[in-house]
Amino acid sequence: MGIFSSSTREIPPASEVPGHIAVIMDGNGRWAKKRFLPRGGHVKGVELVRELVRACLERGVGYLTLFAFSSENWRRPLEEVSLLMQLFVKALEQEVERLQRHGVRLRVIGDLSRFEPRLQALIRQAEEATATNTALHLTIAANYGGRWDILQAANRLAVAEPEKIGQWTEADLEPYLSMAFAPEPDLYIRTGGEMRVSNFLLWQMAYTEFYFTPTLWPEFDRVEFDRAIASYQQRERRFGRTSEQLKEPPSHA
Repeated sequence: MGIFSSSTREIPPASEVPGHIAVIMDGNGRWAKKRFLPRGGHVKGVELVRELVRACLERGVGYLTLFAFSSENWRRPLEEVSLLMQLFVKALEQEVERLQRHGVRLRVIGDLSRFEPRLQALIRQAEEATATNTALHLTIAANYGGRWDILQAANRLAVAEPEKIGQWTEADLEPYLSMAFAPEPDLYIRTGGEMRVSNFLLWQMAYTEFYFTPTLWPEFDRVEFDRAIASYQQRERRFGRTSEQLKEPPSHA
């Protein structure tokens, strides 16, 4: 049984500020190209991650999940993939102390087996160093895919409870998903103008509010972030109900 409610089985509590924000940080390459820089403005993008973490801490967001590298991103040019791996290593070496000071817990989800041993070791060290922090739960999705997540959860469930094959429920599967430690995202932000899910948190975003912006990730500052929050605050989160039902006083029966 999961520790958080499921939006398809229960009605999650409403909140003015999204408790969990998921972000696809798109547009780094186009940002660099506009400035005649080598493809990948990912260095600038890392600086924006710092800003977003601070903004979430200030606004009381409890969970922030960033899609850093999808299982399909291996198809990109070799030099760009190499740069991303180098940046990942550098960020883990330089940012963990800052996260620790601010009480941020770091987790990395995805199939990490394809990464170099040094990177895998740095990930483990960073997760262990921040394991007791609670101010913000920062999750980085790396070599992650939503379909992979569901399949690996189903395979683990099959091993754990083979006697229930054919009778599994959502509640049976959820503890084996990569994000079992977090509530479902309230708000999904994608920068860069694309309007796709791109195989990100497919199970978890059943009732997530979507916010798409043409702003390229390296230009997604606090003003842009506040626009996304303001858009979320205008949404009517019905979870299958009607608008009229939302206006009814809560039952005390």
